[in-house]
Amino acid sequence: MRDFIIRVFINAIAIFLTSMLLSQGITIRDDGVAPLLLIGLVIALINATIKPVLKFLSCPLMLLSLGLFVLVINGLMLMLADYLLDSLTIQNFGWAVLAGIIMAIISTVLEAVLLRLSR
Repeated sequence: MRDFIIRVFINAIAIFLTSMLLSQGITIRDDGVAPLLLIGLVIALINATIKPVLKFLSCPLMLLSLGLFVLVINGLMLMLADYLLDSLTIQNFGWAVLAGIIMAIISTVLEAVLLRLSR
């Protein structure tokens, strides 16, 4: 449970930094910490429930593309979060894939730091 809460915070930080880097393609409408935590929670829930199923179903495509199809799945998960939340706006699928790449990098770094500190 503690790791999930840490992942919510990591996702919130990652989406905030990504929206700062890609300010033309991704916007967060509401200022403050609460909307960021809500976005982080939704992304964490999507990544915990829907993403593994999509990865399993698209395993042949991932093998054919040498793993690059994971970038498409990350973009789709962000587009789903955009659809579910009014406070997050992603312009199109291209921005979502680029945001997925940046969020994956930021999340990996933050997970390496925060999850090791919490143990």
